[in-house]
Amino acid sequence: MPENSARPVLVVDFGAQYAQLIARRVREANVYSEIVPSTVSAAEMLAKDPAAIVLSGGPSSVYADGAPQVDPALFESDVPIFGICYGFQTMAVALGGRVDRTGRREYGATALKVTDPASTLFHDLPEDLNVWMSHGDSVAEAPPGYTVTASTLDTPIAAFENLERRVAGVQHHPEVVHSQHGQEVLRRFLHDIAGIAPDWTSDEILNDQIELIRAQIGDKKVICGLSGGVDSAVAAAIVHKAVGDQLTAVFVDHGLLRTGEREQVQRDYVAATGIKLVTVDAAEQFIGALAGVVEPEAKRKIIGREFIRAFESAAASIAESEGGVDFLVQGTLYPDVVESGGGTGTATIKSHHNVGGLPDDLQFQLVEPLRKLFKDEVRLLGTELGLPPEIVGRQPFPGPGLGIRIIGEVTSERLEILRHADAIVREELTAAGLDNEIWQCPVVLLADVRSVGVQGDGRTYGHPIVLRPVSSEDAMTADWTRVPYDLLARISNRITGEVADVNRVVLDVTSKPPGTIEWE
Repeated sequence: MPENSARPVLVVDFGAQYAQLIARRVREANVYSEIVPSTVSAAEMLAKDPAAIVLSGGPSSVYADGAPQVDPALFESDVPIFGICYGFQTMAVALGGRVDRTGRREYGATALKVTDPASTLFHDLPEDLNVWMSHGDSVAEAPPGYTVTASTLDTPIAAFENLERRVAGVQHHPEVVHSQHGQEVLRRFLHDIAGIAPDWTSDEILNDQIELIRAQIGDKKVICGLSGGVDSAVAAAIVHKAVGDQLTAVFVDHGLLRTGEREQVQRDYVAATGIKLVTVDAAEQFIGALAGVVEPEAKRKIIGREFIRAFESAAASIAESEGGVDFLVQGTLYPDVVESGGGTGTATIKSHHNVGGLPDDLQFQLVEPLRKLFKDEVRLLGTELGLPPEIVGRQPFPGPGLGIRIIGEVTSERLEILRHADAIVREELTAAGLDNEIWQCPVVLLADVRSVGVQGDGRTYGHPIVLRPVSSEDAMTADWTRVPYDLLARISNRITGEVADVNRVVLDVTSKPPGTIEWE
């Protein structure tokens, strides 16, 4: 294996909404990446022995008071560096170029002209590319020794590179799908300019995690809470691969599950992995704790607290027979960490039962084998581990379950309404062959809202059901999925005809941002 295969590509976050997406795109090029905030010094970055550094975009002007800057000391090293948007501009300034406020802004789709067809980033690509721009300032003068390789109508210097120093940059966002050949441009920097071997694969990830888990757990006992979702399923399977029967999986039936989820875990997952499984029936405990609670954040914290309490109770029983339990496995993903304020200075959007709301008296040390991974990487690991396709390909589902898809108080009756509607939606989407086209489709019960309807020649006063089909690649951004009208009509007819106390079905057509994927 090449020496640099274990060295990270550092993505320096200048406050860009796409910093996490850049890191994911680097990994799609089979190169390991980590995100660091722009406040990290050059010495600290270089101490990580990076294979390359990518400077992200950001909302600031390079000349604004307090705007983050790149430390010029980075360019005194021999580390390859790639600048994107704001990162391109601050790099230009640090290298002796000039950035001006031209008064000409470029936002959205923009025509890019390749002016140097022999450039490493653009050779053999079309001369005219449609790319995604988002900037006000522009590079007015390239640094000495740098070759300008592309331009737009309003930005004469839209890309430059210096192969001798292994430094390059672009004004547009190659990481977004709207930029033609964007991934190829990023790949060329990583492989052709930086010279990094593309050997960050699912097999490599799995082997690394197994070694880390064995080192962390040693000969101790560990439990894992299975939710029925792909994250906890893969996390448990990795730990089981590492420490075998030192792991006991605990499946808490909190009464907030969807139809068939308990059976799938107890039957299919155990058969595929051989994991020891203990099932805890805790529906009354959870629903009782949620009685009278309507505020979404409070629900999440209560559910997270009750999960831990259930684990502690199960661990006490397991400890009697196995000599104690020291570790708790959680399926925390990187987007969970970022959205919970645990990333690089990102504000908290919501707490997550995996990363927020844990009690101060937590009795376990956490094992989080997926904490730095994106969802697609988790699915690859699940396939590598031989998990059933029904589990690996399962659409994301929140750990707090249907409890946060009921807008209002959670009751047994309302759960049955939502469970029935959700089952209809999933059945129809599967029959239409859309499971792989939709990231997920939350079904939401507006329990505290009633609307007038007419059913069976009589006036009704029922609840609305909201459909929230979304398309996404990493859950950091999302757009609503254009589900065929005839399918929407069939779903609506079935729900209003088959589900008691529901007389209206509505479609959420909000993107993320400004909305989140879940309603709460």
